[in-house]
Amino acid sequence: MTIRMDQLIKALTTALDIVEGELLGASSMHGKRVAVLSGIMGLRLGMWDEELRALTICALLHDNALTEYIASELDGEEHDAAMKSHCEIGQRNVNTLNFKTNYSDFVLYHHERPNGAGSFQKREGEFSTGAAIICIADTLDVINHLQRVRVERLPEIHRYIESGAGTLFTREAAEAMLGILDENLLETLKDENIEAATLKFIPAWYAEMENEVIINLATFFTHIIDYKSKFTRKHSTQIANRAWLMACRYGYPLSTCTEIYLAAALHDLGKLAISSSILEKPGKLDDEEFEIIKSHVYKTWEMLKDIEGFEEIHLWASNHHEKLNGAGYPFGKKAEELDFVSRLLACIDIYQAVSEERPYHAGRGHRETIGILQDMARKGFIDRNITEDLNKMLLDFDGRDVPPPDLEAFRKARKTLV
Repeated sequence: MTIRMDQLIKALTTALDIVEGELLGASSMHGKRVAVLSGIMGLRLGMWDEELRALTICALLHDNALTEYIASELDGEEHDAAMKSHCEIGQRNVNTLNFKTNYSDFVLYHHERPNGAGSFQKREGEFSTGAAIICIADTLDVINHLQRVRVERLPEIHRYIESGAGTLFTREAAEAMLGILDENLLETLKDENIEAATLKFIPAWYAEMENEVIINLATFFTHIIDYKSKFTRKHSTQIANRAWLMACRYGYPLSTCTEIYLAAALHDLGKLAISSSILEKPGKLDDEEFEIIKSHVYKTWEMLKDIEGFEEIHLWASNHHEKLNGAGYPFGKKAEELDFVSRLLACIDIYQAVSEERPYHAGRGHRETIGILQDMARKGFIDRNITEDLNKMLLDFDGRDVPPPDLEAFRKARKTLV
């Protein structure tokens, strides 16, 4: 089974743009505009196939470390050091995508200036064309909000690019941008047109479900989602790891284990679209705030529903607050509408939420946590058999984290069984 990786990454970019807008005042669809601009510039400079794919995907993900960067600033790290960390973490994450071309500095140096004024003090010639392309696309959109620039302003923007050649932007990148930035491109960059533009200028990218790159991508998605709130720094990560552990215990093939891991990793993607003031509220939520929190599940469903290869995954990811008696949300599904994996992820989500420390309760050990789940199972909310399976499998991890997937160990274990 294959999935459209470019569509999956666009879904993440949509969520990241919401976070960037909330925390930094960035314009809507920023990541997609930077990717489209980068793709068009890459084509103009002769890039093709894997190189163009790496460039556009890195452009989509150039701010993938945003939530970790914001967290470091809130924790008191100096701005320059936090910005440098933002670039280093971002590059570390995209390095897991394993493109067959050199993209080792596309995100790392996307804030560098040819005059050495960037975080790493690199000068023109010391960083790649890809990094320079993302730099100019990112800078112009942040400054000008290109989705709403009037045609009359084009000469002014052109003069800004020309004056910045060799200082703010590499001469190559400046020349390429001047060659493409016209009235037609401004129309393309409008919010109502940008999705169609991504289909045209970002190459399709398919990956087999058994490919390690999917595990890698899902893992760094969990970091991005979890860092939205200081109270959930391990939430999605541990749900995904526990889901992998249970999927292996049930004897699913690698492709299915990967699907389950991916659904678990993405189950709270919609929380990136929820205000931090609500997620971080130390006291009890009022009715309106609780309804907003509940909406994150529908937002997850909405972000994932159109991805090729996600026909089951997007349902598993968005069913984690449903209850067997129909009292859950967002769809109010009943037992007969909830398959085994949906039930499994619902139980694991409750286990993790109940066991981890939150503003409104202390952390709990395994026995107390499983006791709460067993009570919910007796009341008909969640699956009784899965609850008992969790009791057996997670007892060994009382007080410690479940480790991430180990594909080599998985293959060795299955080979031994055969």
